[in-house]
Amino acid sequence: MAKMEVARARIDAELKHNVEVLLGKLGLSVSEAIRIYFRMIELNGGLPFEIKIPNEETAAVFRDTDQGKNLKRFDDAKELFEDLGL
Repeated sequence: MAKMEVARARIDAELKHNVEVLLGKLGLSVSEAIRIYFRMIELNGGLPFEIKIPNEETAAVFRDTDQGKNLKRFDDAKELFEDLGL
């Protein structure tokens, strides 16, 4: 068996609680999730997701939607697809 070590990190209490609840629903402990995360970093040769600052156009869309601006609502998928020209 591989030698085990302890990793420690300071985490916001509310964030930790929320994540523990979500992981519990998945049947995972925080330790198991951290081990999975570390393994994925190793396998990917870096973080297993992209981190980047959005360009101004994307940032503007995020701001608008956060404020409820420029949103469209559809009654069903057919209506959505018609609006998209599909």
